[in-house]
Amino acid sequence: MKKLFLLCAAALASWSAAADEGMWMLPYLQKMNIKTMKSLGCKLSAEDIYSVNNSSLKDAVVIFGGGCTGEIVSPEGLLFTNHHCGFGSIQALSSVEHDYLKNGFWAMSNAEELPAPGLQVRFIRKIADVTPDVVGNVPSTASQQEYETISNENIKALTARLEEENPGMEVIVKPFFGGNQFFAFVMEVYTDVRLVGAPPQSVGKFGGNTDNWMWPRHTCDFSIFRVYAGPDNRPADYSPENRPYKAEKYLKVSLDGYDEGDFAMIMGFPGSTQRYMTSYEIDDMLRVSNPNRIFIRGERQDILWKDMMASDRVRIQYASKYAQSSNYWKNSIGMSRGIEKLGVKARKEAQEADFRAWAAEKTLPEEGYADALTAIEESMKALSPLDHDRQWLSEAFLRAVEIIRPATGVLKGSEVKAEIDAAKLETAYRDFYKDFNVETDRKVAKRMLQIARERMKEQPSFYAEVVDKQFGGDTDAYVDHIYDNSAFASQEKALALLADYSAEKVAADPVMTLARSVIEQYYALSGARRPHAAKFAEGHRKYIAGLMLRNPKKAWASDANFTIRLTYGRVLPYDPADGIRYNYYTTLKGVIEKEDPKNPAEFTVPAKLKELYAARDFGRYANARGELPTCFLADCDITGGNSGSPVMNARGELIGLAFDGNWEAMSGDVAFEPELQRTIAVDVRYVLFIVDKFAGAGWLLKELQID
Repeated sequence: MKKLFLLCAAALASWSAAADEGMWMLPYLQKMNIKTMKSLGCKLSAEDIYSVNNSSLKDAVVIFGGGCTGEIVSPEGLLFTNHHCGFGSIQALSSVEHDYLKNGFWAMSNAEELPAPGLQVRFIRKIADVTPDVVGNVPSTASQQEYETISNENIKALTARLEEENPGMEVIVKPFFGGNQFFAFVMEVYTDVRLVGAPPQSVGKFGGNTDNWMWPRHTCDFSIFRVYAGPDNRPADYSPENRPYKAEKYLKVSLDGYDEGDFAMIMGFPGSTQRYMTSYEIDDMLRVSNPNRIFIRGERQDILWKDMMASDRVRIQYASKYAQSSNYWKNSIGMSRGIEKLGVKARKEAQEADFRAWAAEKTLPEEGYADALTAIEESMKALSPLDHDRQWLSEAFLRAVEIIRPATGVLKGSEVKAEIDAAKLETAYRDFYKDFNVETDRKVAKRMLQIARERMKEQPSFYAEVVDKQFGGDTDAYVDHIYDNSAFASQEKALALLADYSAEKVAADPVMTLARSVIEQYYALSGARRPHAAKFAEGHRKYIAGLMLRNPKKAWASDANFTIRLTYGRVLPYDPADGIRYNYYTTLKGVIEKEDPKNPAEFTVPAKLKELYAARDFGRYANARGELPTCFLADCDITGGNSGSPVMNARGELIGLAFDGNWEAMSGDVAFEPELQRTIAVDVRYVLFIVDKFAGAGWLLKELQID
């Protein structure tokens, strides 16, 4: 293992970075990236971007919630992120009487800012390469089980030590390059976060699912929050006495815009890429996982959408759930399309053939490189059928049939708990039932149980034991029995069950048979896949190490894993097909042109926005041509998790917020496409125009440092 560590260290020292591809680690910018960045026009030093001892741009970029990025834009803790990142909090604060999704929300003073329950913001305070601490004592001949046992024990001890050295901080240790390298991140977690402003959904989600992942785009995808702190400026639970977080570092805002070819960089928390995915995994993605996800989610989404369009109450309840589901649903459609159209599998096969030939000729058998791809191939053959059914259990039952969720709260494994924390469960249940519509969920359950029976290889036991024996195979009748008789079908009955808790009574509830059957099978499949997953992990780790050893001067970047990264490139158009060129920016004119009365849920333009456009009342937010820019493109390398990330110019000033990728390069998480792949960002001038001219919340702009 020491050999692999030295390989990583040597490679990092010698790499010369490519301009476009790469989600780069901040501690290595000086060695790896800054020279190329300067050649593209960057005016900053590596120390300006990331400093160990001084404040830097890194300190203004945060993890927002559980899966997005945000940036601090004022000394008073004001935070920008995407509308779709704040969507869950906006939805949670909405009601039929206060419909902030439909109408937007704007605080006109600090006193009007709304606490967002459960929302957290994380600042990265320290980053350290801890590879020697984690795998330095792992023998080079260790099996995968030995490797995992030793490294996990080391991570546990290291985490405990870092937590002791950094009291009050959160510590995570993450693997990179398939487990060949490790970094520790020390984070400060702020839990008092308040909603400051959000445009109406017709602006912040303009284009809806139709425009999602598409260019040209005209969505003003932003929302504004504020981080609050205790009297010592440290994290504190919500209190009216808390004060806005005093930010030592925040981003300046530029109204200068950009021209084609200008330098652009993005800092954020990309969630997950699979750039080292093999052809065997691509086969599984195209044949199993993506088709399953596309079909199951599509069926559920059709039901949700119809109910949402028929009722404001249901629309608010399911808005965030629908958005989260449909985003990855469409991503999966685009991913499969891109991989097939762009010949990604053939490129992977060519790389694998080269690797096999090199490993056979240049490496020793005991090093494991020659067997790495065979291990991946064999493990994928074993995992694929197991994961097919496991995915169905997850997608069609545990995610889709919501009545199962409160039932799992009283389970330990697949057994009903003898004792519960009733107060904790009561809080969780009240949150759950606020956004639960029993008749919508009944419709979903009927469809899910029907299609799962048709398509699963090994079905959960409740089908044979209950549906067939008691209901003659009629899944609809079984579902009606559950929803008509289960205490978990309503908040009132579920809370009453907690108040007079009895394990025997809970076990007899009709939903418990369904829940326990699904969970039992899920656990059984998880256990069956464990040895094959270990074999895959070892092959994956050694394959990546071998690739790096095979080409030590190549600019290898680790896959995204929701840790802070920097990517950079240029503002550029692209050619999606022969004879077609897409401009690198859009304007408010396109918003007006896209209005579609036949599709009001996605393409409504508010009257106030039309008035401002007609009057050409763009103020200082217009570009040199007198247009109001809305969105723009850059060839930066991002993925999910980067949503809300700041797009910065050569001076590190905010020019936009990243919110999407483009349809033609949806395979980019597996293989970067430099000619096609683009980040789609909302122009900060459009954001400020909406805040100032449209919403009349110009008081917020006084906090910003605008150049």
